[in-house]
Amino acid sequence: MTDIERLRHSASHVLATAILRIWPEAQFAAGPPVENGFYYDVDLPHRISPDDFDKIEAEMKKEIKANHPFERTEVSRDEALDLGKKGRLAALSDRDQPSKYKIDIIENIPVNEKISLYRNGDFIDLCAGPHVMRTGNIGAFKLTNVASAYYKGDEKNPQLQRVYGTAFKTKKELDEYFAMLEEAKKRDHRKLGRELELFVFDDDVGPGLPMFLPRGAVIAEELEKLARETEFAAGYQRVRSPAIARESLYKKSGHLPYYADSMFPPMTLRAEGGKKVDVEARARSIEQSDQLLRESLEKIFPRLKDSDYLLEEFEKDFWQQPKQSQILLEKSAIASIFSKSKWAQLPEPDRYYLKAMNCPHHHKLFAAVPRSYRDLPLRLAEYGTCYRYEQSGELFGLMRVRSMQMNDAHIYCTPEQFEAEFNAVNQMYLKYFKLFGIEKYLMRFSTHDPSKLGQKFVDEPELWKQTEVMTRNVLKNSGIDYVEVPNEAAFYGPKIDVQAWSAIGREFSIATNQVDFAQPRRFDLRYKDRDNIDKTPLCIHRAPLGTHERFIGFLIEHYAGNFPLWLSPEQVRILPIGDESKVLEYSMSILNELRAHQVRAEIDTSSDNINGKIQRAEQMKVHTMFVIGKRDVEANAVSVRVHGKGNLGAKPHSEAVAEILLSIKERRG
Repeated sequence: MTDIERLRHSASHVLATAILRIWPEAQFAAGPPVENGFYYDVDLPHRISPDDFDKIEAEMKKEIKANHPFERTEVSRDEALDLGKKGRLAALSDRDQPSKYKIDIIENIPVNEKISLYRNGDFIDLCAGPHVMRTGNIGAFKLTNVASAYYKGDEKNPQLQRVYGTAFKTKKELDEYFAMLEEAKKRDHRKLGRELELFVFDDDVGPGLPMFLPRGAVIAEELEKLARETEFAAGYQRVRSPAIARESLYKKSGHLPYYADSMFPPMTLRAEGGKKVDVEARARSIEQSDQLLRESLEKIFPRLKDSDYLLEEFEKDFWQQPKQSQILLEKSAIASIFSKSKWAQLPEPDRYYLKAMNCPHHHKLFAAVPRSYRDLPLRLAEYGTCYRYEQSGELFGLMRVRSMQMNDAHIYCTPEQFEAEFNAVNQMYLKYFKLFGIEKYLMRFSTHDPSKLGQKFVDEPELWKQTEVMTRNVLKNSGIDYVEVPNEAAFYGPKIDVQAWSAIGREFSIATNQVDFAQPRRFDLRYKDRDNIDKTPLCIHRAPLGTHERFIGFLIEHYAGNFPLWLSPEQVRILPIGDESKVLEYSMSILNELRAHQVRAEIDTSSDNINGKIQRAEQMKVHTMFVIGKRDVEANAVSVRVHGKGNLGAKPHSEAVAEILLSIKERRG
């Protein structure tokens, strides 16, 4: 537990103390620290609301001012249960009602595990700790909200009230945190996405399936253009692959059945040259009673004799029959009846899945032509659209979606080339971070758990050791800041997940870099070495910009919608003053000049006054405005305004245009 988690966990005990001072009958379950704060689950007839927070906080302040020590005591299981039966756990004194949740927790503690209590003032709680030394060490705190939660997360259990709060060492840190939350509300990519007309979700399209409006599509196209240019310079070759594939592809890759929960359900199609059904085996299973049943059904469903009568049609017709007809049918009877039909002689149906990942397709592209060591490293890149069936409760704006365009590539290399290739990918990350002004980032190096080989991870212990050492050496030699996280590797090899923090300090997981020693073997990928011997390449899966969706969501919040000129959906808006023909003609000539250079420029020819035009452009966060009046026409100039900077004054129109073009070309921040 970190120092801040220790402080917040201590604050949850003070919260419980305060609630008991107001409502002595309160029963408590769990009160852990969580990201950015703490909570305590309470069972209480009174419904706590934000209106109660002031009086609860007042009692908390009294406990903090009292500066009671947090005292730890180890007790036997029987002693703990005895205190629970007296109602003394999570309480200020003995009570008529037992501490039922604490008793349940005690009964589920392993026999050989120590049981400890913590006391602050009159409050005694069952707790493993740790805590700060005294209540006075808690510093600044604030209650934030209250919600409902089932005990142990099980809807069969009682529903409790979960009171949330947060705590920091100082008032300054607390104030900064809430200021950040207010700023985060303003920067919420879902809110700005609507206001700036970037993307939409529609119920008829489906949850988690974003659609980009023209202004949002511009950002996606600019990111893809950036990736294409960067990857071309790094020796990548672009490929394309379909959005669906047969089930056999994902079985070969190893994604099925282990990844099936994250994939959309399969589409079942009548096969094209698939395996024939064993008609003879089915025929042997048919009894005379089945034949009689068939004859009975044919009287009810004459079309059973037709060669073009489909099983799906039969099932539909069947359920429309009266109840007395339906009793004739059982699942076994259906199988028997149709086993001798024309369907028994058709191929077994094919199952197709929407593409959840690009790698199996790329492995097939590697294998499509003979490869030599001279071809390696081979870098295949694709901004391929993938589909993943995220749970509805996990969907969140652009951050968690069901359709995504991945900045994907797979690098096939020899073991000797691995370090240089893996490091080059990491350096690409750093280049992008600098371009987007991402100053805080961390690489999470995920390794395997040897005890889960053959279950969660491919059962290749030596290859795991070898590739983890190789990856760790790359990180150490490059001096990149990283942390090592056990038991979170991909099933086929170690990986790096890139965590980045936006301008207001919000953390995002935006990219990945993975080692794969398993799938090349599964697909029997080979290259000829210098001695003309077949070898299996290593594969690096990498996605420096992650997906369009998540990265755009990150950038919206990072920039607060104020995109740099090169990335701005609308780069320049020309605002003529008045409607004189000379002003409009001059404005149109500049518009045409900008658009001839592929600048995303628009013109506002409405009858509004200039202040109204400026206000509208500012609301849409247009990067640059060229305000043009009669004096500008006479001077062959434009008056330049930049969003967030205001009026920059008049400039010769050729100079202003040249600056726009250079800023876009250089992708200035």
